[in-house]
Amino acid sequence: MAWHGRLALDYRRDSDTTVSHDRHEGPLRVLQRLYPEGPAVCHHVLVHPPGGMVGGDRLDIELHLQAGSHALLTTPGAARFYRSAGEPAVQSLRARLDAGARLEWLPLETLAYSGCLAENHLRFELAPGAETIGWDLLALGLPAAGAPFERGRYLQHLELPGRWLERGAIAADDTLLLDSPLGLAGRRVLGTLWFAAGTPLAAAQREALLDSARAAVAAHPLAAWAGATAPDDTLVLLRAVAERVEPLTALFRQVRGRWREQAWGLPDLPPRIWRT
Repeated sequence: MAWHGRLALDYRRDSDTTVSHDRHEGPLRVLQRLYPEGPAVCHHVLVHPPGGMVGGDRLDIELHLQAGSHALLTTPGAARFYRSAGEPAVQSLRARLDAGARLEWLPLETLAYSGCLAENHLRFELAPGAETIGWDLLALGLPAAGAPFERGRYLQHLELPGRWLERGAIAADDTLLLDSPLGLAGRRVLGTLWFAAGTPLAAAQREALLDSARAAVAAHPLAAWAGATAPDDTLVLLRAVAERVEPLTALFRQVRGRWREQAWGLPDLPPRIWRT
């Protein structure tokens, strides 16, 4: 029987503190609320107790950040899409940010097992003055464990309405995409890191974010497989492909920390759950 989990999180600013209210149905909930950097930033750890999704399962996450609130969301482990017998498994995030709100969407990687039929939909609606730093990390199969991505299909949808829409499907039998030098070149880990704003960024700020990302890339072993761009005046992207999750994650964490310091004047403080 398919699982349908729903989680709604509402954040608001109460004096100097970001407070939250959550409602959940099914196997999706908040593990812990933390304030490791003071009351202004609420850190949430989201958990899915079943540990993975199979055909027909669905997880829906709704976030609403009221004016001036700041939330950081992460997970304690990788998300997993297992083999499906027919129906796709779907994960959906809709985040609405009011004026001046800040969101850090930093889940650990997604593992797409061979044979999965999976969809991942991310939508960020930013009011003027709202900003978000986030990433999406995907590993196709488990090549290190001798379980390559030989069957299945993974659909990815990333959207900033009216600004950016990226929608693509990766099929296990699409060898041109997976193995061509103009595609993933045999690499099975890919990721996108973004800084997005509800108001156009000043040219100097946009260039500074690009420069810091490019400097980190130039000094990293993935330098030949990563690049930073600004496809819109409200958006800066860093994309990379890799053979393993760890080096790509390390690069993204480094750039995320730099962007946080540059744009928000906040320290590069990794969520505590990453150290456990």
